Amino acid sequence: MNSRRATIADVAREAGVSPSTASVVFSGKTPVSDATRARVLDAAAALGYTGPDPLAASLRRGRSGIVGVLQRGPLGIAFTDPVQRTTMDGLADAVAAVDASLLLLRPVPGGPAGEPATGTATGAATLATVPLDAAVLIGTIPEAAADVAALRARGVPVVVIEGDAGEGVPRIGLDNQDAERCLADHVRRLGHTDVAIVTLRSELNVTHDRLSGARDVFPDAPAFATLASSIDEGLRVGRQVFAAGRPTAVLAQSDLLAAGVIRAAEEAGLAVPADVSVAGFDGVPVDGLAPYELTTMVQPAVEKGRAAGAAVVAMLLGEQPASVTFTSVFRAGNTTGPVPESRAVSPR
Repeated sequence: MNSRRATIADVAREAGVSPSTASVVFSGKTPVSDATRARVLDAAAALGYTGPDPLAASLRRGRSGIVGVLQRGPLGIAFTDPVQRTTMDGLADAVAAVDASLLLLRPVPGGPAGEPATGTATGAATLATVPLDAAVLIGTIPEAAADVAALRARGVPVVVIEGDAGEGVPRIGLDNQDAERCLADHVRRLGHTDVAIVTLRSELNVTHDRLSGARDVFPDAPAFATLASSIDEGLRVGRQVFAAGRPTAVLAQSDLLAAGVIRAAEEAGLAVPADVSVAGFDGVPVDGLAPYELTTMVQPAVEKGRAAGAAVVAMLLGEQPASVTFTSVFRAGNTTGPVPESRAVSPR
């Protein structure tokens, strides 16, 4: 029995068209008539042809068509965190210009540097072996240096979003420190001096930048670290904040955390903003937050992703893109207000 895989040439012969016509039916890059498309697809179905061989296509292009995204922390963050999800949408849109798709990777805790969470068995794909045209790092920590070194040793172009991967690696940044300082200034102008800070994961660059911005205004403000940007984490750590004292304002490093802090305040019998003001960061929709509208900094998450994708495309074309820093925009909501009169001159 002949088990040879049918080719596009076989389909073209069966359909009575040229191989180039049969090819564009599958690629969609050139319009063809409905009748021709139907004839080609019927011939493909009869021959068991399911489409071009992706391996052969990648060999012809000299590229894999894969852009790796190194995600630290749980992979689910890329789908559940609204900022990460929107950033990934922008990134995917941009790299589509070179027919590339995204592959989500994560280092295995305790494993070799750069090993993604695709398995730990012998032969499992790693950053050192998986075929990649380019890689995008979302945030960086000191341990990321080994990942960057492994990628650059392979000649894989690297772009980092909100982090610093060293000289020669394009950075897509956000004005985290200045933006958080803007929020802190807003709270200070309302008369608040007794302020607590609820931070993102402690090892991230973005956490330190936003913390520095807040402490430029409130140098002695206590900081409470969370494990993830989520409403549940905001609630858990918010309970710690209000158990430790009664700040008149809380600066949360994400809108999801701020929503959880508001729930914790309500649990503690505090009214927002009459008893405690709460500010977030990101400017994303938060389900179930009504009647509150967060005071926050609105960041251009999709634009960050598109800029990272544009940098990837430029590098694949042999160009060296410049680093870009985006600016957040202050948005006043109804979750911040004047310091309570009873606390105006009696900080904790």
